[in-house]
Amino acid sequence: RRPAGPARPAPTSPTTHPGAPSAARPSGVAPATPPAPGLAPAPPRTPHRRSGRWIDRWDPEDPTFWRDGGRRVATRNLGISVFAEFLGFAVWALWSIVVPQLPAAGFTFTVDQQFWLIAVPSLVGATLRIPYTFAVALFGGRNWTVVSALLLLLPTAALAVVVQDPGTSFGVMLAVAALAGFGGGNFASSMANISFFYPEREKGKALGLNAAGGNLGTAVVQLAVPLVIVAGAGVALERAGLMMIPFVLLAAFLAWRFMDNLATAKADPRSFAVATRNRHTWIISFLYIGTFGSFIGYAGAFPTLLAGQFPEVTLSIAFLGALVGSVSRPLGGIVADRLGGARVTIASYGVMALGAVGATRALETHSFGLFFASFLVLFVATGVGNGSTYRMIPAVFQASAARDLDGPTASDPAALAAARVRARQAAAGCIGIAGAVGAFGGFLIPRGFAASTSLSGSLVPALWTFVGMYAVMAVVAWAVYLRKGSALAAAGI
Repeated sequence: RRPAGPARPAPTSPTTHPGAPSAARPSGVAPATPPAPGLAPAPPRTPHRRSGRWIDRWDPEDPTFWRDGGRRVATRNLGISVFAEFLGFAVWALWSIVVPQLPAAGFTFTVDQQFWLIAVPSLVGATLRIPYTFAVALFGGRNWTVVSALLLLLPTAALAVVVQDPGTSFGVMLAVAALAGFGGGNFASSMANISFFYPEREKGKALGLNAAGGNLGTAVVQLAVPLVIVAGAGVALERAGLMMIPFVLLAAFLAWRFMDNLATAKADPRSFAVATRNRHTWIISFLYIGTFGSFIGYAGAFPTLLAGQFPEVTLSIAFLGALVGSVSRPLGGIVADRLGGARVTIASYGVMALGAVGATRALETHSFGLFFASFLVLFVATGVGNGSTYRMIPAVFQASAARDLDGPTASDPAALAAARVRARQAAAGCIGIAGAVGAFGGFLIPRGFAASTSLSGSLVPALWTFVGMYAVMAVVAWAVYLRKGSALAAAGI
């Protein structure tokens, strides 16, 4: 016999908590080998699961932990999160493509009422984003993804019922449209959940993929719904809701079966409190109305604008606006890393203003080609601005924290470390607040178009108002973050 050697180390795969059902252990992974007598057990370096798909230990900053199971678990959760958020955006945008089809189904709502049906889901979705952010820490990311996915059955099933009767009152239709706001809240909980899974060095890429994948839901639903509702004879608007139900159930099942809850995922209400007391939170939230708010607002209104101004054009092309706005979002973050978020955000406002001016000229000449091209330019600029504005948030708070240290504390490592912790807390709170405030733009833009049409019979005044707002936002961003002599000008925000 060979002499007994040292105890073999525990395998580096995720292990199951003692007493948990055997099914909780991934297939093909052996249980950890007990340590040799007299030796203290080494601390685990891999995800440590217990029943209910809860992971007790999660340390993605540890390279060994990340390599030996952490990355695999995070990637699996990210993939399902993207799918669930994709469906959330799709449900959130359902009414944007259903509303212009209502006249063909026998409904006789006014233009103002139609824009209310488009705007109210954004209003509800923006309001839900703050509580959805805290839901992950309260219930677990996997558990809340299941619940938030199943909540999407309410707006989809209700839509399928009410659109079958052209006599349905406007009040009932508005209440059902408001239910679509559940889809808008999903963005906040999904982003919060994924942020806990990834190390700081990879968090930006993961959150960018999660956000872009979600935004694509708007484009896909605007492409698919016009094709589905006219399949066969007549217009069957109920299919717009029914087509979503199997995918919603699939997302809930995948989340229940394959996602994980992190016991270490804790929401810190103090981060929101710290953020609300910092003026940069509100400045960036204002800027984000102009970028993300414009994206979701134009995406909601674009199909109705096309139907009203160019009825001869098929609505199936409306999806291209949301598509180019979604795919250009990561580009904004990449360019901002090189040139600075403030510069790219200001440039995006300039391009958005040019797009809006082009759209006014197209309306005056009734040129569909110029109108469509101008709006595509607008959408690209909103996507780039989304990415660059988000990139500004950590840079602004870190720079302002360093600036607040003066005298002897400026070179004190402990004081600097404490300032950086406060900056991260404030930045985390700002992300949640700005995401909610920015989404209100999805309400303001359709209502702006409605008011413009009611008062003047034209969309042109609304577009010129938006141009003026972009100019104001660009000036604010320049004055606070780039103007020579301003407090943060030297930080390269």
